[in-house]
Amino acid sequence: MLMSTLLPPLPHLKTGRLRALGVTSAKRVSSLPDVPTVAEGGVAGYEGVGWYGIAAPAGTPQPVVVKLQTEISAILHAPETRDKLAAEGAEVVGSKPEEFGAFLKSEIDKWGKVVKAPRIPMQ
Repeated sequence: MLMSTLLPPLPHLKTGRLRALGVTSAKRVSSLPDVPTVAEGGVAGYEGVGWYGIAAPAGTPQPVVVKLQTEISAILHAPETRDKLAAEGAEVVGSKPEEFGAFLKSEIDKWGKVVKAPRIPMQ
């Protein structure tokens, strides 16, 4: 059994050497449309995804942030980039800085609860 990001096992899943039981995202992934989500498999509300993001130092002038976001988003949404990433099991988001900030906050809140729930003492 393996729980991994999609990229390492994807070639083996495509050839049938491995069988995926589910994906951990909230919705099915385009590179494996027949593989159900963990939630569809019976674990209601389950979602855990790997992601990448780009951040600028605090105090970066807003025009610089906007320019970076615009250029990076254009690159990510270019057909050749989007297709290459999709072939590797990644789905492009390319959100606005405010949306990414809200996403980061939601991830911190979600995983903070997971870490705190078992009350495992730090040593």
